[in-house]
Parts: sequence; structure tokens; C-alpha cells
Amino acid sequence: MVDKLKVAVLDAVTDEFEKRWQADLEGLAIDLILVRDSGEQALKDKIAGSHIVITRRRAIDASVLEAAGDSLRRVIKLSRWSLDVDLEACKQKGVEVKHIPQLGCITVAEHAMTFLLMCARDMIHSHLGVVSGEYREHGLTPEMTTERSFAFKWNPVTPVEPYGQTLGIVGFGEIGKELATRAKAFGMKILYHDQYRPPSDIEAELDAEYRDLDALLAESDFISLHIPHTPATEKLINADSFKKMKSTAYILNACRGGVIDEMAMVDALKSGEIAGAGLDVFVKEPLPFDHPLVALDNVVLSPHIGGGAGTGRADQRNQLHALISELQ
Repeated sequence: MVDKLKVAVLDAVTDEFEKRWQADLEGLAIDLILVRDSGEQALKDKIAGSHIVITRRRAIDASVLEAAGDSLRRVIKLSRWSLDVDLEACKQKGVEVKHIPQLGCITVAEHAMTFLLMCARDMIHSHLGVVSGEYREHGLTPEMTTERSFAFKWNPVTPVEPYGQTLGIVGFGEIGKELATRAKAFGMKILYHDQYRPPSDIEAELDAEYRDLDALLAESDFISLHIPHTPATEKLINADSFKKMKSTAYILNACRGGVIDEMAMVDALKSGEIAGAGLDVFVKEPLPFDHPLVALDNVVLSPHIGGGAGTGRADQRNQLHALISELQ
């Protein structure tokens, strides 16, 4: 047993994330190391002598295990998969690998997929047309249906089949990978862009192909954003980005509003430069009632509910405390 464990968190990307980690691990007798620097040498210097490393996106390979040293006893992977973890190297060094599934990541991926389906199937127009009795404007009269007699597509909407369409995922962390598994089930082609490119076997498992951002924007029919909001990603999707997208493409955002130039997006939606959007997050929240987005008929909006019931973080905290405390 160790009186005070050295615990290194390898994905403390922003000030907000650092504060969350400090709050989530409060009360434990640990020396907490928060790693933000993306450089390999900085990472290795900080984790030397660690007893536990916690990772969400950082790959754990033989070099990382060597940098941590002989004191390392446990890797906690915030994922339901062992993606990016060299299990054989961990086994050889006697390091346990534990998993904590990210319920919040799963529900955000589900929400993004919901947006994709609603946009593809033109569900907002379909619903409003049905409840408003729009058939009357088309000279139709309700008649009894049979197996072979029915009014197919009686409201003129323009649904798209997701099957065979291309989904571009910007940010291929836990949420991006969860979304990829769902899109794969729908028979979609999956592209991704991320500063951390996973090993080829992971790409193969998820049927995902890497693209630089410009190529992803140009090739995708749906573009889903799953990146942190940092100075580097502020307005990452801007007026130039929309010009590179297909006029039939949809932008989906369930991460943070600031990664999109919101007014440039409004202009692109109004002009038909892109087909539509599914948005759960905004620059200002709640979304002001008089915001231009509210007046558009080619957007699906939700009040930042992608994270689900909000219980995932509490569950993670409890599991982390248990996995750390049992080594003390």
C-alpha cells in the first residue's frame, strides 16, 4: 500500500477541465498531476513516478509505460474500449488496465446521430406539415388506406437516406468514436479529423478514414463537431469553411457553440450555401429568443441536452474514487 499515490491525468486540455478534475478527485490522498502539454517529452517528464495514469484520449504504449517507471500499477481508461492502450505492453509490466465507460459520451453521440437522422429525413418539416393539415393546400382529401392504396409522400418533403452518405467527424475522441460506431451501423462512410491520429487497426475497426479538415469539409454530407472549445478551436468552422462544404451538406454541433462562427453559419444557412444544421449548443445559452437561428426553417435546435440526464459525471467520480482508493 502507498500513503500518497501520484495520479496523472493525461487529458487536462483546458482550465475548465483542470478544475473539474480537481473537484472530482477532491478528498483523495493523492499527488494530482494534470497534463495539458501535447508534446511527448512534456508528457513523459510529468508522469515519471506515477502510480496511476488516467486517460481519455492519450495513447498508452510501451514508451509511456517506460516513462512512468516501475511505480506504475494501474491505467484507468475512460472508455468502454481498450482503444489506444497497448494491453500486451501493460501485461508485461504488470500494469492493470481498468475501464470506466463514459455514459455522457454515449448520450452525446446518440444526440448527434438524432440530429443527423432528423436532418436527413426532414423531420421538422414532416411533423409540422402533418400537425398543421398542410395536405389541404395540395388539394388532397383523407381517404381510407389499404395495403396497396395509400397517399405516399403526401406532404412534399425531401428526405435523404443516410445509407451510403458520408459523415465527417471533427474530433475523434471518445464521443467521435461512439458516433462512428452508430454511423457504421447505418451503412455510412466515415471520415474523421483529429490532431491525434489513432493506430491503423483502430481506424479499420471503426471503418474510419483520416482526412485533413479541408478535405473532410469538402467530401462530407454531414459534419459533426466533437472538439473542446479552446483558443485554437475558436470559430474553427467559419465563413471559409462553409464555402468548402457541399451545398447539400449539414453541420451538426453537440460540443460547444464557440467552435462555429455563428453569424457566418446563419448567412450560409440563409443563402443555401449549406443545406441545414442540427445544433445543441450556442455562443450564448440559453439561445436568445430573437436570435436569427430561431427564424430559420432548415435547422433543428435543442437546449443543450446532449449530455443526457447529467448523472454520468457523478458515476465516473464514484468509480474513480473506488479504483484509486483500493491501491492506497
